[in-house]
Amino acid sequence: METIGFIGLGIMGAPMAGHLLDAGYPVVASDHRSKPPADLVAKGLKTVTGNDAVAKAADIIITMVPDTPQVADVLFGENGVASGLSKGKLVIDMSSISPIETKEFAKKINDLGCDYLDAPVSGGEVGAKAASLTIMVGGEDKAFERAKPVFEKMGKNITLVGPNGVGQTTKVANQIVVALTIEAVGEALVFASKAGADPAKVRQALMGGLAASRILEVHGERMIKRTFAPGFRIELHQKDLNLALEGAKTLGVSLPNTSTTQQLFNSCAANGGAKEDHSALVRALERMAGHEVA
Repeated sequence: METIGFIGLGIMGAPMAGHLLDAGYPVVASDHRSKPPADLVAKGLKTVTGNDAVAKAADIIITMVPDTPQVADVLFGENGVASGLSKGKLVIDMSSISPIETKEFAKKINDLGCDYLDAPVSGGEVGAKAASLTIMVGGEDKAFERAKPVFEKMGKNITLVGPNGVGQTTKVANQIVVALTIEAVGEALVFASKAGADPAKVRQALMGGLAASRILEVHGERMIKRTFAPGFRIELHQKDLNLALEGAKTLGVSLPNTSTTQQLFNSCAANGGAKEDHSALVRALERMAGHEVA
């Protein structure tokens, strides 16, 4: 089995790397900024110092970090992945970042004789822990086929959607749908609750009809139970919607409801909620209604 280098062992990355270890893959990570999680070390995670050392030790290098600048730094910064690559290796970025800059990153890695896939994910912390992530991949067929057995240990719905950059474009589209659906669920529960209905029973009823969705199931429950510990932070969804709105401006496309939902996320962040789960978007609606769902 090929050795996997994993950079970014956070809320999402740690369980993803754990699944690879459980499947028998040798996995290596860097300890130069923080100590890797003890449970991964107990499973056999090896550590080296520096992202360049990770690249030297691994056949496939996966990055899972918050935003475009972090990916750029991990790949091309001081002691970055690029400086440790040799021909024939594969770099997979599973972060959610700019589609435009992704194409530039891919070209730089390709120029070093290595393959590159952009493979952002959807499913949040729940999907990462359950190995049920949706993985949207941009890149060449041969690189995708090489990576597919690795992806299958972390996700269920795995699709090669096009060349480099298209994986990230697909993720931006995904984040538009997720954000607007969270907003719709929040509006519905605020409306029903303020009208005097039991929001838990309303949610239960809606789950049996056309309004049923994974977001109503998971995030509707979070809104009712007030469980806003992050699976996916508001500040990260703000970043993704910024990518959507910047792309829309470049393309000459209007995204009016995306813009409105971003303003609601901005309201949450301005009131100290940037690090809460994105289901806490409902708090902005509650402030305007003067009424809390629960």
